[in-house]
Parts: sequence; C-alpha cells; structure tokens
Amino acid sequence: MGVLMENSSSPLFFLHRNLITPLLVSADKSIISLSQKSKLLELIRHVIVSVFFVLLNLVCSLPLPFPFCFEGGSGENNKFDNKQLVHSQVSNGRASTSDTAIARAMNQLLMLVNHVPVSSRKYELVTCLAEKLIEDNLMDGSDVLREVNCVVLSEAFGRALCGLESELLGLDQGDSSGFGLGRVVSMVKGWGGLKESGGGPSRVDMVFAEKTAAELLWLAQKMEASGGVEVVVEKWAWASNLGWLALSCESRVQASLVKLTAFLIKQANQMYKRQQTNGEEWERQKHTMVKMLITWIPLLCQANNGTDSPTLSVSERREVEKALEEIIEMIEDDEGSQEKVLSVWLHHFTHCPSSDWPNLYNSYVKWCTISRKLIVSPC
Repeated sequence: MGVLMENSSSPLFFLHRNLITPLLVSADKSIISLSQKSKLLELIRHVIVSVFFVLLNLVCSLPLPFPFCFEGGSGENNKFDNKQLVHSQVSNGRASTSDTAIARAMNQLLMLVNHVPVSSRKYELVTCLAEKLIEDNLMDGSDVLREVNCVVLSEAFGRALCGLESELLGLDQGDSSGFGLGRVVSMVKGWGGLKESGGGPSRVDMVFAEKTAAELLWLAQKMEASGGVEVVVEKWAWASNLGWLALSCESRVQASLVKLTAFLIKQANQMYKRQQTNGEEWERQKHTMVKMLITWIPLLCQANNGTDSPTLSVSERREVEKALEEIIEMIEDDEGSQEKVLSVWLHHFTHCPSSDWPNLYNSYVKWCTISRKLIVSPC
C-alpha cells in the first residue's frame, strides 16, 4: 500500500506518522458512540474516514512493506541515538559481521520464523534451525559470533515491532458499527496488494499479531543471552505507538506484551545498576527508563490478570514491582521524571477496576515526602 514515502525522514512521513493518524484514530473512537445513535452520523463518519485513506493512498504512491512505521521499531526512535551495535570489522580486514554467510543465514531464518504460519509444520523446522545457529554461535565463545547474534537479532526485533504495530493498526477493534477505522485501514492495505483477498482478514491478523508478540519475547531473550539486551530495551522504551495500540488489542496478544515488558523492565534495572555512570550517558539512560515506564505501565495495569489465569506468577509480579520501585528511585525527580511516571501509574491503576498491580504506593508516598521537603526547606 502506498501510504508512506520511501524516505521515512520526509516531513510528510512524520506528519502522518505522529500527528494525522493518531489524531484521526482518537477522533474516530470519540464519535463511535454518537454514530451508533444516528444512521446519518454513521454514514458521514464512514465516508470521511474512507476518503482520508483513499487520498492518502493517492498522494503517497510509493509502497513500503510495513505501513505506518519505519525501520527499527515504532514511535519515536528518532528522538534517541537509536543505539545499534556497531558492525565491527574482523581483524584480518574481511567484511563486517552483518555481511557474512552465517549472518545472512540467520537473517533468512528469522524472516521465515516471522512469516511462516505457526500452524505449519515448517514453522518448527525454521525455529529450531534459527535457535541452533544462535546457540552454536554462543557456544563457540567468539566475540565476533556473539556480535553476529546481536546485530541480526536486533534487526529481527525491529522488523517484528514494525510488523506488529502495522497489524494492530489494521485490526478492527470490535467496532460494532461495521465502519471501524481498522476495517478501512485493512481495506486500503488490501487495495495495495498487501493482504490476501480471501475472507476473515481480522482473524488472520489477530493470529499473526499473537504470534509476533510471542516472537518478540523470544527474540528479546536471545538478545539478552547474546549480551545485547540494551538495544532491545531502547527499542521497547520508544515503541510508544505500540504501547498505545496494545491497550485495545486482544487479550492473548496483551499477555505476551506484558511478559515481554516485565522481562525488559527487570533487565533494564539490572543493566543500569551495573552501568550507572555520570554525565550525558547517564542522562540518556534515565530518559530511556522514564520513557519505558510511561509507555508500558498502562498496559501492566490493565492486562496483568490474563483471561483464565494471571499473566505473571505472584513471584514474577513481585520481582517486576521491585524493579519498578528501584528504577523510579534511580531516575530521581530533577526534571519531574518521577512525577510523570507516578502520575501515569496512579491514573491507570485507579481506572482499571480489576487491577491490583503494579502497586507503587510506597514509591508514591516517598516521592510526596521528598517533594514536601523541597517546598519547606531553604534553597
């Protein structure tokens, strides 16, 4: 579907990506209740949304494999250095680690893992092969092969992030009017030849979304084993659009995203405690942690219970809660960071009636005490 310029840094891309689409999605959700009361309003809403996407499709005619996103994940990756592992050169002057036979083989396998349906017997084959290559690289003990893992897995994680966001944007989120924005997006994607014309696209999309969410967790775990989890933490922290979309997606997709968020919060806490530095680098790390908490705490509050059983065990919840408390304490409040995080937590924690986790009461009280002392103490 031609909805984005090939150059993802174009002004049109960012205007559409960060302003037009979120604004239209928000407006569309706001008038659903009104449109259900009036057939005329329902028709007008359908026409406006349809015309918007038709015009967008005509204006931006160059196709991209994943609409509404750009390489490296979602949201605001451009706001940080998009820290990637440097493709180091092998000591004898050969090509970089990303341009080797083993890297190309891993890249092909991980692409197939993402695209082969989980119901196919071939899915197990490609997954086992990918796992074997990753593990063999680690068992070899070579820094170069470890870097191969990190580079290829980082690229795969970014692709999966982009694909999941694309699918969630295209899903019909249970709009009973029949004219949901997600349905229109799916129609336009169909016009662009990105989807099969056969029946049941929403069901197919949901299966793919659930599969991709589970694969993101798998990729993050492999990155952690390969020593490159910091790259994944940064990508996940800045996936703000995905964090917003996750609040309304199907519960099984949410469960995988909660597990991944919990895993990366614990990893970020351990990583930043080990690597805590001063100056500009530490400020960047704090900014990343603040962004991660603001982006994903709403999902933790809303989706932690699961459908028939808790998404996380009691011990896992306590571990994540402790990690959250330690991160909030680390970021301090010199720029209002703690206030922002705790404000988001309080809002979503109290507005989710079935939620009793994460309980950051102690962190909130501690922040209030410190803030009170700052007012009464002399400068």
